[in-house]
Amino acid sequence: MYKFLIYISYPYSIPIGAPIQKEIERQGHQIYWFSDLEETKRYFKNNEPVLNSVQEVMTYKPDIVLTATDVVPDFFPGIKVQIFHGFLSNKREEMKSHFRIRGFFDLYLTQGPSTTSVFKELSQKLGFFEVVETGWSKVDPLFPIENRKQNHKPVIMISSTFTTRLSLALNDDVFNEIKRMVQSGKYRFICVLHPKLDQATKDKFESLNGENFQYYDTTDLVPLFKQADIMLSDTTSAIVEFLLQKKPVVTFRTNKIMSHLINVTETVDLEKNIDHALSYPDDLLLEIEQYVKITHPYSDGKSSERIVKAALDFLNKDRSYLKNKPFNFLRKWKIRKHFKMYYFQKYF
Repeated sequence: MYKFLIYISYPYSIPIGAPIQKEIERQGHQIYWFSDLEETKRYFKNNEPVLNSVQEVMTYKPDIVLTATDVVPDFFPGIKVQIFHGFLSNKREEMKSHFRIRGFFDLYLTQGPSTTSVFKELSQKLGFFEVVETGWSKVDPLFPIENRKQNHKPVIMISSTFTTRLSLALNDDVFNEIKRMVQSGKYRFICVLHPKLDQATKDKFESLNGENFQYYDTTDLVPLFKQADIMLSDTTSAIVEFLLQKKPVVTFRTNKIMSHLINVTETVDLEKNIDHALSYPDDLLLEIEQYVKITHPYSDGKSSERIVKAALDFLNKDRSYLKNKPFNFLRKWKIRKHFKMYYFQKYF
């Protein structure tokens, strides 16, 4: 029996770890969660295995730390495995951040060929970590893809980023157009906004609740993905998750125009492009299929199983060929300051 730790910060990472927890428990290993943010802990159910302090983590002594954050305390026992907290959202800062090697991880478990190729190049160049393509655990519950139901009012899922210059939720003209479409009764909208958006914006959308609109305060998006026929969004990684169902996405002033998306720049054009997306045009579906192949080609719902296997294989192999990780004094000091752990003992 091996001991696993799932390390997260924000509650939106819980659906990333949940399928992995299920797989670890299925295999008979031990699993605990740890979050470095106190407010995240209230999102766990009362019976969830959660460690509440750094000292509890040190006492537990995990063999493997699976991390849905950009950094991890190097003084935690166990190998450090990056499982990522999202797909690339095409926001400039996130594109840069996604491939930044911070020197904390022994193993990167990638989502698909488009990210695997970059991390493999970095692995060969730097020499202190390995890369294995496994797919992403969060989307395991999305599969198998369910066939769309016919003869129902079209369901449109609204999602939005929190970045001010990119967020459709912060655009008054877009909100008023959505409100008009809700009142028309032509569509049914389901809406989830980024947890970091301000409460006033969330309240504004929640005020539309009724027969044709429902606002959800949740980080578990998969059940909503399955309900929706198309998505209306801006520039957020949720777009990629939704596309794995091979359903169209209409974006409003997205940061990077791509052939697998229907991008709209003026609110007056939203409705006609929504109708175009709902027709499921063949050329668009082909573009989506090609994009899915390079982004996340796994549709078997077994990425969590591959993640656990890759982590255990790495733990039990001879790793003497790997170079030592960089010392990273400043980053390590910041982590120690955050946790008030002022020492530099190293664990393996």
